[in-house]
Amino acid sequence: MFTTLFTHPACLNHDTGLGHPECSDRLRAVLAALETEEFHMLERQEAPLATVEQLERAHPRDHVDRVLAAIPQQDHAGIDADTVVSPGSGEAALRAAGAVVAAVDAVATGQSRNAFCAVRPPGHHAERAKAMGFCLFNNAAVGAYHARAAHGLQRVAVMDFDVHHGNGTQDIFQNDPDMLYCSTHQSPLYPGTGDAGEKGEYGNCVNAPLPAMAGSPEFRHAMTTIILPAIDHFKPDLLIISAGFDAHSRDPLAGLHLIDDDFVWATRKLGELARTHCGARIVSVLEGGYNLRALASACSAHVRELMYC
Repeated sequence: MFTTLFTHPACLNHDTGLGHPECSDRLRAVLAALETEEFHMLERQEAPLATVEQLERAHPRDHVDRVLAAIPQQDHAGIDADTVVSPGSGEAALRAAGAVVAAVDAVATGQSRNAFCAVRPPGHHAERAKAMGFCLFNNAAVGAYHARAAHGLQRVAVMDFDVHHGNGTQDIFQNDPDMLYCSTHQSPLYPGTGDAGEKGEYGNCVNAPLPAMAGSPEFRHAMTTIILPAIDHFKPDLLIISAGFDAHSRDPLAGLHLIDDDFVWATRKLGELARTHCGARIVSVLEGGYNLRALASACSAHVRELMYC
């Protein structure tokens, strides 16, 4: 079994306009980094389109319809001040969610050991009924509920190390005792959620906020004392990683100071838990990361470690 890379050219056609940080060059940088010789063993698959039925497991139908209806025939349209769509955004969003669905299928059936979804738009800010923060549909949540519906993987943990709190995933999971959301993130910072006291209805939301300027010691301490024990206690049937790399020290949108080796270390520790509890089943999906060189370097380090998990 191999690590499988899921992506699709349509994700490059989500045009957010001149100067927008969540741009197509992000994905180009990641894919270029994963084309080098050391990644020749990656199994590569095109992401399918997510179906409305798959999206509806995480979002109400009127949200799905509203997002798709907002896609313009030409030029750009704004979902909110940060979230811009273009004629290619609808297919890109469906391929991004579809990638995670297909990745879940692959690891659940044993076709792949684990998987990485190199897609955009990202998803972790998309709430149950609200698109925001560059995100249209919540790719990780769609994948989590597909795992349950299609494969009977009842208990799914999402670990989010993006620098921004995944308010959307927390919103979708907070009343479901069999879904666990864990996050390390800078606070205070957009979107203003993720306080340690936000625990979900069943204690199934675990937040470890980090102050600006925090680096490797603070991140690893939070992971070791808060996040990893929570996942270990939860004993998931599947582990999904919301893999944002904007906590990197070179990222322009935030103020944490992680380095590539921190993402490698976190991936290794999560892999150990996945081997213990869920047959090594991990699906990782790209979220943030806005310095192209740092994104490419950290993301390739993450995928390299996945290949050895």
